[in-house]
Amino acid sequence: MTLEKLGNLDKERKDAIINAALMEFATKGYDEASTIIIAKNAGISKGLMFHYVNSKKDLFLYLYDYSLEIILDDFWGSINMNEKDMLVRCRQIAFIKMELLHKHPQLFDFFQAAIYTDSQEVKIELDKKGKDIRGNSFHKLFENIDETKFKDNIDIQKAKDLIIWSLNGIADMLQQKVKGLTWEEINYDQLIAECDSYFEILRKSYYKEGGIENECDFSK
Repeated sequence: MTLEKLGNLDKERKDAIINAALMEFATKGYDEASTIIIAKNAGISKGLMFHYVNSKKDLFLYLYDYSLEIILDDFWGSINMNEKDMLVRCRQIAFIKMELLHKHPQLFDFFQAAIYTDSQEVKIELDKKGKDIRGNSFHKLFENIDETKFKDNIDIQKAKDLIIWSLNGIADMLQQKVKGLTWEEINYDQLIAECDSYFEILRKSYYKEGGIENECDFSK
């Protein structure tokens, strides 16, 4: 969704509206968020704000697209898609998500509110956006995987599904451990060791044993 008037604003005023709206929606959710408070915190009148954004719904959906674009640009710019080992690639994803949470905490707080909203005014459109993004991203994330690493007697597609489900849990665990902390407060070595212990279990469960070539190099 593009709101042309908001998009063409000078950066200072545009950022003021966006930051005020992100905070209000993240704190109160869609239904309880107040456009009056958003305008007040942005330093403008409610009437002027709606000159730029049309409606509360349009503003919310604009923020969803705006936030997602920033996060995905950073995400795809960080991941090494030349890595063919699925578990090593999954490990990258888990830590990139953790780093992005620290870089964009306000955006992630807003996404939590958007993902779990029950508001029928926006839920149908959000569900469609989320489904489209998940479908496109998952296909891209796990293409060109080296399937020769998997055990011979295993259903590779089901193994991939189980690894992906595990990845989501590991990534959520990492994000919860670092949420609200500064980089100086994070015991990064401990997080790496804990994360790698899970991926080592996955490796033993689904990958062939034997040669060095079949071992996951989790230092990548």
